[in-house]
Amino acid sequence: MATWSKSTYSGDNGGDCVEVASGLTNVVAVRDSKNPSGPHLHLTPSAFTGLLTYAKNHADV
Repeated sequence: MATWSKSTYSGDNGGDCVEVASGLTNVVAVRDSKNPSGPHLHLTPSAFTGLLTYAKNHADV
């Protein structure tokens, strides 16, 4: 069973947040925190690491 959590950088007042699921095997699931019953993006662990690296390197864009 997946356990969803938001980043500690996310505020409590909503906004543009994503949640990441833990407790899954060989996949990282990501969803929009404003629409938890909506679609989920499933990534391999290496693809998720690449996504995080890209986001960190392009945070100013």
